[in-house]
Amino acid sequence: MQIKVLGCSGGIGDGRQTTSFLIDDDILIDAGSGVTLLSRAALARINHIFITHTHLDHILGLPLLLDTVAGDRQGPVFLHAIPEVLEILKDHLFNWRIWPDFSRIPSVDEPFMCYAPVPLGQTFRLADADGGVREITPIPAHHVVPTAGYHLRGPIGSLLFSGDTNSHPVLWELAALIPNLLHLVVECSFGNEQRLVANASRHYHPTELATDLAGLAVGPKVWITHLKPGAEADIMSELHAEIGLIAAHDVQALMQGQVLKI
Repeated sequence: MQIKVLGCSGGIGDGRQTTSFLIDDDILIDAGSGVTLLSRAALARINHIFITHTHLDHILGLPLLLDTVAGDRQGPVFLHAIPEVLEILKDHLFNWRIWPDFSRIPSVDEPFMCYAPVPLGQTFRLADADGGVREITPIPAHHVVPTAGYHLRGPIGSLLFSGDTNSHPVLWELAALIPNLLHLVVECSFGNEQRLVANASRHYHPTELATDLAGLAVGPKVWITHLKPGAEADIMSELHAEIGLIAAHDVQALMQGQVLKI
């Protein structure tokens, strides 16, 4: 199971792209601006899209992706998320006022897109090209809108993606319970000087994240995502300083174009 980082920034500019991960060649986790890096042929191969939440930086590529590939596919794209997220997309995006309702065109019986809710804790299983099983399970997050992270399980291990969140115990309880956890991808959007903004918008800042990392057993590689543009180096420096005091972990910034394997 291969996870390619199409985008992992908290914004755009100077080549930055917002959150989107390509799983093998047929699954997306989020559909931020990173999907614009894919060719039309690659876009048409995507059969399943898992959305963490409905903030624009995580869905801005979704409507254009569907519009681009609709005529090139034999079947629908399946849009997965927790039910609350899908309801927001139905009401506020695929409503004809912002974008066409692709779940009803060209017909209700044969739409370009199908909503496929996956409740928290329910595992979605999908075969890979070699007959193996890939598992994707929504996990809780703590954000200002309904949000999930995801636990990805492949043939050699697992990856835990926090989604947009600040501190909450379930993420770390899950990290401790997954025996084959190879990668933890966790956000840290703001520096400590902006902790009030981070708290109000329910994003991590370095002091808060380092405190939670202190309770994590040594094991998974820790990758930091969703760093605000222009502040990446400062946030990582603050985080490394905090970790040096209270947690023994190798923590690195996730990079666009990086490939993780599980």
